[in-house]
Amino acid sequence: MPRRYDPERRQRIIDAAIRVVGEKGLAGLSHRSVAAEADVPLGSTTYHFKTLDDLMVAALRQANEGFAKAVAARGGLADPRTDLAAELAGLLGEWLAGERTGVELEYELYLAALRRPALRPVAAEWAEDLAAHLAHRTDPVTARALVALLDGICLQVLLTGTPYDEAYAREVLSRVIDASA
Repeated sequence: MPRRYDPERRQRIIDAAIRVVGEKGLAGLSHRSVAAEADVPLGSTTYHFKTLDDLMVAALRQANEGFAKAVAARGGLADPRTDLAAELAGLLGEWLAGERTGVELEYELYLAALRRPALRPVAAEWAEDLAAHLAHRTDPVTARALVALLDGICLQVLLTGTPYDEAYAREVLSRVIDASA
């Protein structure tokens, strides 16, 4: 029997992995669970992703793209006339106001890098990319501090279940930006 041409299969497997992690957490992720979710043979998942780490790297990279798209869509980070603190606080608010499961999933994959060294470079890409955008508006040290602050605010909101306070975020981001001036 000839192989069926299926150019979207790899992407369907990544999307299925994201859904599995969203529903069952990282503990529920296996080649078997992803194959069932993607409705593909088990061999397809191991063909495209030899290890679960390879699959998680692809899923985390795709998740990172969601935040990068939000940054690009707003466009205010590149405009020197825009209040940087307000722009960052608004961006974070938009991202956290989106699908909560998606944001939680992104952080679950991001934090998995603590125990899975293969994920660390991809997890670092998010911070490095955002810091690079911010370095056009401030110095590199302040840019990294802003990324760390945004990361911390996100984690607090996600872990405590408290609502995102955009005014608070704007205030503390302003303090970091003003201290660097």
